[in-house]
Amino acid sequence: MDYLLIALGSHGDVHPFIGIGRALAARGHTVRVAANEAFGQTVERAGLGFVRLGTLDEYKQMMKNPDVWHQMKGPKAIMEFVGRSLRTVYETVRANASDDTILIGSSLAMGALCASEAHGYRMATVHLAPLCIRSSVTMPILPGGMNMNLLPRFMREGFWKGADKWFIDPMVAPVLNTFREELRLPPVVRFQQWWHAKMLTIGLWPHWFFPRQGDYPEQVRLGGFVQYDESDHISLDPDLVTWLKAGDKPIAFTPGSAMLFGESFFQAAADACVRLNRRGLLLTRHAEQIPKNLPDTVRHVSFAPFGQLLPYCGALVHHGGIGTTAQGLQAGLPMLVMPMSHDQFDNAAICKRLGVADWLSRRKFTARRVANKLDRLLRSPDVAASCARVADLASRDRAADAVCDLLGTTFGS
Repeated sequence: MDYLLIALGSHGDVHPFIGIGRALAARGHTVRVAANEAFGQTVERAGLGFVRLGTLDEYKQMMKNPDVWHQMKGPKAIMEFVGRSLRTVYETVRANASDDTILIGSSLAMGALCASEAHGYRMATVHLAPLCIRSSVTMPILPGGMNMNLLPRFMREGFWKGADKWFIDPMVAPVLNTFREELRLPPVVRFQQWWHAKMLTIGLWPHWFFPRQGDYPEQVRLGGFVQYDESDHISLDPDLVTWLKAGDKPIAFTPGSAMLFGESFFQAAADACVRLNRRGLLLTRHAEQIPKNLPDTVRHVSFAPFGQLLPYCGALVHHGGIGTTAQGLQAGLPMLVMPMSHDQFDNAAICKRLGVADWLSRRKFTARRVANKLDRLLRSPDVAASCARVADLASRDRAADAVCDLLGTTFGS
């Protein structure tokens, strides 16, 4: 069968779709991934067809917007990006899909949903994190750390109705419905009910991380963490491997692949390592964020496949992106999370409930607090036991195969 995967976002958003694509290709299907041209080589090196969806300049401009990383301004910034991309995604689908093509769209691929409705393409939506699928049974921890689960259920349901009326629908509907009117499609009245593809919507996390909720839409299924870290064409630098083996297990720090405002994060990281007398590894492709005079025990690396790197590490400090979170869980590492926006607060809270993590707000992410939190995580036998338990659960998952099976059952491949 012919699959067209539409992935919008950063590395953490695109990598899982490459993982799904590789699994589909291994079963003999034709697979193309539509993504920003920043990911063209990565997709092609993975052995998949690439369809350009947006320019490198557009990607860089999006990443340079500080509002993307703001806990309150972030949703609006992302939705403005989605609004600008509606036509591009729609036209890309029209130019590359036939009646036999199955679309697999990310949460932000709303132009693909419109194309599916207008022209009858079969489609599945893939959401990467639990925050994307609304529930009043167990509500997500919202940006800023707001926990609505302390309220009775009728108040949680009322919260969602108010959020739709006063925030979500006004933010999304005007641009979306103007575009839909051009396509002679009816207006979207409740966005949260619309953005899940009706034939199949997949939550790309395992049940042990966050179980399927009783009030999820009927078409929602869980597939597990599908991971891809470019290990098929990138290996750890031999010099780095020598360094990793030469002493205590270092603490790895990353604020996310697309984060361009991480100077204070990395400064706190380096200083915390000195306080702990531990080695540290600072991971970012943007070297300008790294402190000028690093201690001898702290090293900067632009990129390393986490599947190869994390077994050498003693802990992982990160932003709470779902891809990094999944790899930290699989590696069985204690984690300290500095959530900034979007699903990151909820992911951090889930990891804390699992007993493998703690978190600090961006404002409180100082060397002293980071060192204190890490010291407790690293010394705790309960955390170590929880990390081992979760790593064992993760090792049993066959997420890519599970996703392929769901697609095959739904679309008959």
